[in-house]
Amino acid sequence: MDPTTVEAAIKVYLTEMRSRLEKATSIARAAEACALSGNVEKGIEIVLNIEQITYEVNTFLNAASMIHRLGSS
Repeated sequence: MDPTTVEAAIKVYLTEMRSRLEKATSIARAAEACALSGNVEKGIEIVLNIEQITYEVNTFLNAASMIHRLGSS
């Protein structure tokens, strides 16, 4: 694989991962605030919104890892 293409793709994946992880952090903070204020059930309801985000981040991580390995060979 062309090193320039590998680098560009990995940069995009890392940016997407950071963006999603920042969103997940915001959601986790909101869930924590609910729980700390005594509304644990609402905290759980909110934090479950992270599930899709973590799936997407894991997919980007796998893609970046695979492209990196392909670019190294």
